[in-house]
Amino acid sequence: MIYLALIVLLAVMAFSYKYAWWKPAIDWKRPRVLMYHMVREHIDGAKFNKLRVTPAEFDKQVAWMKAQGFHFVTMQELQQNWGKHPEKTVAITFDDGYLDNLENAYPVLEKYQAKATIYVVVDRHDRDWSTYKKAHHNSGELAREPKLSDEQVRFLAKSGLVEIGSHTMTHANLDKLTDEECLQELAESKQQLEQMIEQPVTSFAYPFGIYSQRDVELAKQVGYCNAVTTKEGIDTAQPDFMQLQRIKMSGKDSLFAVKCRLKLGQRGL
Repeated sequence: MIYLALIVLLAVMAFSYKYAWWKPAIDWKRPRVLMYHMVREHIDGAKFNKLRVTPAEFDKQVAWMKAQGFHFVTMQELQQNWGKHPEKTVAITFDDGYLDNLENAYPVLEKYQAKATIYVVVDRHDRDWSTYKKAHHNSGELAREPKLSDEQVRFLAKSGLVEIGSHTMTHANLDKLTDEECLQELAESKQQLEQMIEQPVTSFAYPFGIYSQRDVELAKQVGYCNAVTTKEGIDTAQPDFMQLQRIKMSGKDSLFAVKCRLKLGQRGL
């Protein structure tokens, strides 16, 4: 009996450590920025299933946020109106420009009238950019994922629900580029996306979350007004708009875990 009680206690402690459900929420006046990639079913044995939130789970997550009174904004709106947003303001973001963002995520956004920002890689087709960060990630898994066509990007940009942001020309690892190469990745992607959608592109996401102060300055130089990282957290009342934190939305998380992430900016302690 003592052993059973000990096992239960350890399980409760592990659960509490993993989710930190007991901690009070960070001030809901501070907006949350959520980081998604794909909305699609998982692939058996795949390396990147954490990047795949199933359509059913995505619907549950957005439905819960809507029911809880969250206010959905694009990144441009978030930056322009910072400090004036109501409590529980949230910016949904997607990295890379996968086709499922249109086929599976957009119907959910439309259903709940939730806005989002999609960071599009311009030269995005048939690229296994995971190898740009880690050479041994050479399975071709991400290269095989269908990407949005230019026409589909234009449709989303005109939908009234989606802002198109830049994610560089090639999903480059900026840390490995010269100043000139980095400037080209940042400036050319902005220019080509603006020509594509006939709208300003002022929001940016650093590929892999890898960047330096040089990249921050170059992003500002070419005309981006806000940029997101992969650093987990919730920004303060006076953030650096070129280094905004995000909350990672994992394909392995339950709705309970998602609720905890939105409370605290990350899962667990």
